[in-house]
Amino acid sequence: MPADESHERVQPLWDHISELSRRAKVWIYSFVISTLLYLLIPSDFSLLQNPFQGYHPIITAILLEIKTRLLPSQYTLIGGTITAPLEIILVAAAVFGFATSVPVLAYEVYKFIDPAIKPSEKQSVYPFVAAFSILFFVGGAFAFFVLLPFVFFFSLPFFQGLGISPFIYADQFYNLVFFVIVAAGFAFTIPVFFVLLVKMHVLGTKMLTKNRKYVWAVTLILTAIASPDGGPLADVALFVPIIILLEGSIWYAKRYEKGRDEEEPGNGATGTTCVFCGGDIDAGGVFCGRCGKSRL
Repeated sequence: MPADESHERVQPLWDHISELSRRAKVWIYSFVISTLLYLLIPSDFSLLQNPFQGYHPIITAILLEIKTRLLPSQYTLIGGTITAPLEIILVAAAVFGFATSVPVLAYEVYKFIDPAIKPSEKQSVYPFVAAFSILFFVGGAFAFFVLLPFVFFFSLPFFQGLGISPFIYADQFYNLVFFVIVAAGFAFTIPVFFVLLVKMHVLGTKMLTKNRKYVWAVTLILTAIASPDGGPLADVALFVPIIILLEGSIWYAKRYEKGRDEEEPGNGATGTTCVFCGGDIDAGGVFCGRCGKSRL
């Protein structure tokens, strides 16, 4: 059996589970190592000259920078509990460790679904990893520089109107920041997965364009969940760029589908030849007898 055919053979379910477990472990290792680095690397290397001074990991410097950049001076952070600072440091290190390991996560996800992609399209692994990573960080930056400052400034007049002192529990503040950054980051990666599903023949652009209003409605609901409590303006602020990205991905996927149809006029929809390996498909069948892939 040729090398390419052996690579495309149908694997038992247990083999897929083992492959998923192996790739999940690779990402978990990278996540743990990244998290530990944020906890172990000192924020001030003068510690090497004076080891008896207080040790502050680099994550504490990041947390102080977040507070300085996001929280208006009218707000005051309070600890709430004795263990709050330690909990905040551990959670922050995990969040930034996760963000640092995002490229590894994208690579392992792509390699896991690699057998379902045509051999001629396997070179798209690096564009996928790059696009996923870039959009995730762009979404996080958008949340940090646009959404979160708007939320805190928007909420301040309500404290003043009710005569309430703007004291905020530190863990609630940082948890809100981390949740919004991660949620916005993943929200911005939605177009990447859409293009990937089109390449895998799972979705088609016609279905999305035909049901565009429902897609927009679902996207608005998801962005409302991901956005912080900043009212409808914050929801719209996150919704607009995601829709722009989604429409751009539809445009790109249409060009891809057009090129694919030109190369494969039958596109495997009504014929009996597999578009992946050239094997025979029984009349009325869905799966190829050689590589086991679906033509739908």
